[in-house]
Amino acid sequence: MPGNSQRKGAVRKKGKTTPAGSGGRVRRGLEGKGPTPKAEDRPYHKAYRKRGPDEPGKTSSRPGGGRGQRTSGTATAGADWVIGRNPVLEALQAGLPIRRAYVADGVERDDRLRDILKYAADNGIPLLQATRTELDRLTGGGVHQGVALQLPAYEYADIEDVLADALDAPAGLVVALDSVTDPRNLGAIIRSAAAFGAHGVVIPERRSAQLTAAAWKTSAGAAARVPVARVTNLNRTLKQFADAGFTVAGLAGGADADVAGFPGIDGPVLLVVGSEGEGLSRLVRENCDVLVNIPISSEVESLNASVAAAIALYEVVRSRA
Repeated sequence: MPGNSQRKGAVRKKGKTTPAGSGGRVRRGLEGKGPTPKAEDRPYHKAYRKRGPDEPGKTSSRPGGGRGQRTSGTATAGADWVIGRNPVLEALQAGLPIRRAYVADGVERDDRLRDILKYAADNGIPLLQATRTELDRLTGGGVHQGVALQLPAYEYADIEDVLADALDAPAGLVVALDSVTDPRNLGAIIRSAAAFGAHGVVIPERRSAQLTAAAWKTSAGAAARVPVARVTNLNRTLKQFADAGFTVAGLAGGADADVAGFPGIDGPVLLVVGSEGEGLSRLVRENCDVLVNIPISSEVESLNASVAAAIALYEVVRSRA
């Protein structure tokens, strides 16, 4: 009945009030963010997900987690990434090829970051701005300190071209690596090969370091000047060089011949360097024409692979002079 406010439905409920505006807060928050990275560079975008899993820059999905999700333990960036302020600055100064360069929004500036920004500006290297979360995803959760570089995939040389170039030279010199698994050793050997005029470096596809960002950086840019060939079967390649007239000389502790004067040193030489721990494998030893050694003190068991390669290259070049 009229006036009975106790009756169900008799009292009209108040409607919801219109929310107040943001006062420009959202708009101001979007200002100063710089250019938005391409859709295929943003892990949460469908264009990123359409890319193949082997394409550089894409983080593969992990069981039990989303794409680019952090996992327990120490996270690291992919093989084609250089992260952290000191490594990024060193990579830029070494002349490494850059596919993309990123800097995080609102990152705290210090002398290192200012040097990075100045180098990029002076050399026309565009810096893409990204959120910290986005950069975390791109680098697999590595400690990037707000900056990261992505290198392009390395284009390996054809072994036939390396062989031909070495044969055309007055005294060809090529370095082959047997199971050298540390990318920094690989980079250092490439740098030594460039320093002593080698015509190329040969690495196997399996059980060997590849041309990753770490190897690029350690080579100090020499990887852009010395061709590196990757072969499926190292022993077959050793036979190929031997048939072409090369003396295949394997570095081995305890060998009778001295690296400074082994037979065939005046002609084309393929110098084979073994792994850091095991040295040359049995089959590789059998496919060498001669095993040579670097005389060292009996108190030292062996030399680091990159150090041994540098000494051997020096001795070969010096003996030919």
